[in-house]
Amino acid sequence: MPKKRILSGMRPTGKLHIGHYVGALENWIKLQNDYESFHLIADYHVLTTGLETEDIYQNSIDMVIDWLAAGLDPEKSPFFRQSQIKEHTELFLIFSMLITTARLERNPTLKEQVRDLNIENVIYGHLGYPVLQSADILLYKGDAVPVGEDQVPHVEITREIARRFNNQYGNVFPEPDALLTKFARLPGLDGDAKMSKSLGNTILLSDDAETVKQKLRKAVTDPQKVRRNDPGRPEVCLVFTYHKKFNSGEIPEIEANCKSGALGCVDCKLKCAAKMNEWLAPIIDKRKHYEANLSEVKQILSDGEAKGRKVAQATMNEVREKMKLG
Repeated sequence: MPKKRILSGMRPTGKLHIGHYVGALENWIKLQNDYESFHLIADYHVLTTGLETEDIYQNSIDMVIDWLAAGLDPEKSPFFRQSQIKEHTELFLIFSMLITTARLERNPTLKEQVRDLNIENVIYGHLGYPVLQSADILLYKGDAVPVGEDQVPHVEITREIARRFNNQYGNVFPEPDALLTKFARLPGLDGDAKMSKSLGNTILLSDDAETVKQKLRKAVTDPQKVRRNDPGRPEVCLVFTYHKKFNSGEIPEIEANCKSGALGCVDCKLKCAAKMNEWLAPIIDKRKHYEANLSEVKQILSDGEAKGRKVAQATMNEVREKMKLG
């Protein structure tokens, strides 16, 4: 029985942070052994929130390096840039005829982005972001999409578009399911519910040990725990959330000592930084290899684009045939 297929991707905005890993990469790495995987560098999507393009290529390379360093295998999971496979835009155009603006305006993820980025006037391309995402997924006939919880509404739009196309022209596309990671969202250092480069509250996968330590020193904790001996509330402390991910073995002890006041916030942060740096060390080592061998990275990208293009062309031939476009 052939493996089911997944398509997942990220916008190339530069080096990735631990929130990207926890919310997406960790899941992708696990899934690549069980699914036929395709991984998209969504460079056209960058234009939905800004028209500057000079950094997109370098940001794409930086992101690919982080993918490789974290453990994605390009032999199992080809990587490719959206802009280099023209069928993405062709299918996006067709799909844009199958959904109303009112449906897109109800998208909660759009509302969240508009709020976080202080966008006054939403452009047509930003409103249609989920439609392009649907084209990205369905071009490769994705059966499932590994996403964080904030992207589930986009997967639902993809299912609706697939259904509408199939009903109108004949069966071509599956209706993909969302594959949620169990630890979908990591809070930012400032206590914000989401770690985001645009909010400046991240720890990068490429941060060295001293940088991680300094960043964690500034992380917000329980506002009621002012002094070391004050009893703390780990359930409201984001550093405790980081411990749960990167230092799970010591959770009972940290929780008890925080509540009793025996563990101060400074020491708690230092413990967390040490465990986080231990976890980051092999990723940083792999990153150094790829940074020193950029030709290898570019070849991986070129090979992935050739594989992706072959699948995309076959899908579009089927779409044109069903639509009787010749």
